[in-house]
Amino acid sequence: MFESLKERFDAVFAGLRGKGKLSGEDISAALREVRRALLEADVNYKVVKELVDATAARASGADVLNSITPAQQVATIVYEELVRIMGREPAPLTISPKPPTVYMMVGLQGSGKTTTTVKIARRMSKSHKPLVVACDLRRPAAVDQLRVLASSAGIAFFGPESGESDPSAVAKKSLSYAEDHLCDLIILDTAGRLQLDDELMAELDKMKMVVPPFEVLLVVDSMTGQEAVEVSRVFNERLSLTGVVLTKLDGDARGGPALAIRSATGVPIKLAGMGEHTEDLEQFDASRMASRIMGMGDMAGLMEKLERSASMDEVERMTEGMRKNRFTLEDMLAQLQQVKKLGPLDKILEMLPIPGGAKALKGADLDVSRLKHTEAIIQSMTLKERRSPEIIKGGRRRRIAEGSGTSVQQVNQVLAQYEQMKGMMKSLGKMGKLGPKSFKVSGMMKNMFRGR
Repeated sequence: MFESLKERFDAVFAGLRGKGKLSGEDISAALREVRRALLEADVNYKVVKELVDATAARASGADVLNSITPAQQVATIVYEELVRIMGREPAPLTISPKPPTVYMMVGLQGSGKTTTTVKIARRMSKSHKPLVVACDLRRPAAVDQLRVLASSAGIAFFGPESGESDPSAVAKKSLSYAEDHLCDLIILDTAGRLQLDDELMAELDKMKMVVPPFEVLLVVDSMTGQEAVEVSRVFNERLSLTGVVLTKLDGDARGGPALAIRSATGVPIKLAGMGEHTEDLEQFDASRMASRIMGMGDMAGLMEKLERSASMDEVERMTEGMRKNRFTLEDMLAQLQQVKKLGPLDKILEMLPIPGGAKALKGADLDVSRLKHTEAIIQSMTLKERRSPEIIKGGRRRRIAEGSGTSVQQVNQVLAQYEQMKGMMKSLGKMGKLGPKSFKVSGMMKNMFRGR
């Protein structure tokens, strides 16, 4: 995500860090590169001008030029201006005080509207009972797509009767269905177009009048660049948007929409799609996004992933075991399985505060297959061997290697890694630093990148 923009910013600030003191010319040259990087990221030129002008005004002060760490001061100003442009405070989805709450999903065809509808429903299902409604009666198989996605996510679905062609009528009928099935949140998946037209807007206007929504959410493909800003502007003028959902932020998006929509339209970005699965939806947080763009990582986001992936019962069990110096290969296996739940390794690296981000570690020995081999090796052990690894001698090691499709050398490496982890956990336990969260960060994250 934003890889090219991060690389350009890294180069800009690396150049500034090489200077003991900054002159006005140094700052001007750096901001020219920042401007060029943002324009190449397809950020709206008006937004770029606003950000660069504001940064230049703040960075030209004597307190910055005479600072002990002027490069860091300038980088901080750029970070703060990025946060300001994207929206300082997260904008959560809102719920009507009088149920049912209705969300209306709008956007162009291909933006990911149907998938996002189910993602939001799944996200809200922790505290509500959502109903997704198929109001896209134009695109072939749109109704079936929503039905299948909803079924796989365990979300209630309502669709048109055979031959029905009025999406507003379907939306209205969904109110009765929701009441009968105790659904307090209705999410309308509406039709899109390849481009904006009056027919689409008239259809959406009518639906909005028939079933007044509490939120009107525009779904925008983050890879569409500056076009996304114009699409947001037109939809907002016609439908009074309450929020935007950016999709495909996990891909090679250059970052234009994320950096420009809020500033250009005043509409907050509420959510960000970070993958294809129905759970891959995050609340948009400008400070986190700016941190990742600036190469500062996103530890808060990583902690949230850890919280979601880990069973607290399992964490408490392992934590208690470690306090009693009882860290077993079963515990190590549980850690590996939690790492797998976090998602692709390169995405996790992006969230770590490593200079240069994932790119800086591309040359390191971070073969994901080693996690799979380690898991296979431990699973090939008997329960007694997992709990008492000291009994695993020559003959047992050969049997485990054959059973896991690995070599005796790889089995030896896993056992050596286990001993290292056991020693580290014992030390942490003596220091009294073991709690659920410290276990997950110290135990799992410090070892997920070990080669052997």
